[in-house]
Amino acid sequence: QVQLVESGGGWVQAGGSLTVSCTASGRFDRIVAMGWYRQGPGKQRDLVAKINAGHAIEYADSVKGRFTISRDNAKNTVTLQMDSLIPEDTGVYYCNAYIYHGVTWDAYWGQGTQVTVSS
Repeated sequence: QVQLVESGGGWVQAGGSLTVSCTASGRFDRIVAMGWYRQGPGKQRDLVAKINAGHAIEYADSVKGRFTISRDNAKNTVTLQMDSLIPEDTGVYYCNAYIYHGVTWDAYWGQGTQVTVSS
């Protein structure tokens, strides 16, 4: 069984910074990609940033230049550094991992962590 455990998040005023991290544990062959999605109030869950094992990165246009995603393959951890936060960044941030089990591929989600940016 694979588990994604998230930490970080919280409340900050606009212009501030927050960090969220996620660590994968359990039995698996390798992690293909890890990333963060967010779901704002009354909105669908959308990609924020993702990074694959080779460190190729994709960001949502709305966070480019403000957020930085990084990954520690040895620790199965992905971190999202969020700077210059704006109220529109408010939402529940979910960690996502796409994992290879030797034969099958599966996507996993963390429980979500709240990020609130006040104006």
